[in-house]
Amino acid sequence: MKKFLAMVLAVVMMLGLVACGDKKTDDGKITLDVIAAEYGLKTKEWWQGFEKDFEAANEGIDLVVDVVSWNDIYTVVSTRIGNNNAPDILNIDVFADYQADDLLLPAKDYVSDETYAKFYQSFLDQSVVDGEVWAIPDLASARAMYYNKDILDAAGVEVPTTWDELKAACEKIKAYDANIYPWGVDMTQDEGQACFAYYIWNNGGDFTDAQGNWTLNSEKNVEAIEFIIGMVKDGYTNSDPATETRYINQDMFGTGKVAMMIGPNSIPTYIADAGNTVNYGVASIPTNTGVSVSQGVMDRFMCFKKDGRTDEELAAVTTFFDFFYEDERYSDWVIMEGFLPATSAGGEIMAAADPSAAAWIDIVGSSKFYPTAKAEWADVKQGVIDVQQKALQGGNVKELLDNLQKEIAG
Repeated sequence: MKKFLAMVLAVVMMLGLVACGDKKTDDGKITLDVIAAEYGLKTKEWWQGFEKDFEAANEGIDLVVDVVSWNDIYTVVSTRIGNNNAPDILNIDVFADYQADDLLLPAKDYVSDETYAKFYQSFLDQSVVDGEVWAIPDLASARAMYYNKDILDAAGVEVPTTWDELKAACEKIKAYDANIYPWGVDMTQDEGQACFAYYIWNNGGDFTDAQGNWTLNSEKNVEAIEFIIGMVKDGYTNSDPATETRYINQDMFGTGKVAMMIGPNSIPTYIADAGNTVNYGVASIPTNTGVSVSQGVMDRFMCFKKDGRTDEELAAVTTFFDFFYEDERYSDWVIMEGFLPATSAGGEIMAAADPSAAAWIDIVGSSKFYPTAKAEWADVKQGVIDVQQKALQGGNVKELLDNLQKEIAG
């Protein structure tokens, strides 16, 4: 993505094109253009209601929200940028490429002090480059292991905590019922980078070292990916991790087809919305180091620069975020999607509504995050997905990671 955006920006500058400022409608309203990621079955409906409420409260602003699936959003945004038609506001996970290509405004330019003060500082820290915050947190999730209690009991399996125990549990479940996938894995474009993180972090590896240097081909990382590829080849996972997304695995978990999987705190909501019930438990992710590491995932809002944007039009962006992060409205959004809040007030409201959420809020506060503030992250994200998919086809993990390290770090 970084290379593509750099090329696009160079072409735009060469042609002397500039991003247009926000346009007004015929009746003088400011048009505010938003691209939002589609999280689940209710996302589009929620945003439709938000548009209606926002416009009723802000008659001078015409809000246009385009809700796009995660499978398509990166392509849609890149195409929009390439066509000199970036949105005013973008809801997505990555930001560093856009910032490196000088496409974003600093968060303090468009977020009011009142709204800015609501965010957990640890979340804001994930979007800092050169001492400046370039994006604000939308929502977060943490990951843990879900397991089907009935299947594990029937197979005589204890909840695994180590990799050795996990492999032994999968073997027993497979012997109990060959039609059940013991372990759900997603190496797709949707969440392949998460799969990579689960295993390297729980083998003592990482994306970078303490100085921020990329360490993609470390010995521990190679060992970790060889382990999960081996699990796939041994028949202990769903049949095609390269095409079966987390959502497919969640569907199969909800119907008893998958016995165990790593997933976010939103899985119970997802299963219930699909009309399924399952007797499940939640446990720490199995580890090979003795200390389980959870993954924190944070998505963001960011504001693109627009040449010719007036103070009035920028104020409309500020109004949008003040309205979105109003405590009750924001909490309804997060709870509806089954995620975790990025504001302290949201955390308090969620914990009061669902005491079990308090534990998840603690988990996400101590989780590891992707190194998304590094400009190379988008290329790394795609790179580790490619490595795993090529390894599934018989590629050598060490050679693949060596090549990726060379490509990224030089």
